[in-house]
Amino acid sequence: MRKTVLALGISMLFIMCANPTKENKSENTKTEIMSNQKLTIVARILAKPEKRDLVKSELLKLIDITRAEKGCINYDLHQDNENENLFLFYENWESRELWQTHMNNTHLAEYMKATDGAVEEFVLNEMTQID
Repeated sequence: MRKTVLALGISMLFIMCANPTKENKSENTKTEIMSNQKLTIVARILAKPEKRDLVKSELLKLIDITRAEKGCINYDLHQDNENENLFLFYENWESRELWQTHMNNTHLAEYMKATDGAVEEFVLNEMTQID
């Protein structure tokens, strides 16, 4: 009896793994769609007041090279009208994978090195358009 229950249990486990439930298939599809879905990035950069010009000039250097990258739909830099130390990038990418490739590029490492200690706060949000 024990061998039969064990064999039945192993068979059920194999069947479940080989044929995922509709819920598992749905979750796998959802994950796949999200990884291939357009990604919006909102990056908020608050420069230290005495380093504002440095941060701004380094941010401006990123624009043309990033816009030429594969998967970049738009890469728009904004400066706050009331707090000139506050910058915001609004970006859209064809997929999260292509954005991650961007994040690992040399020009971003060079920006980080050039602005080391000059940024008071950096907040990055990965977002999905819902309408």
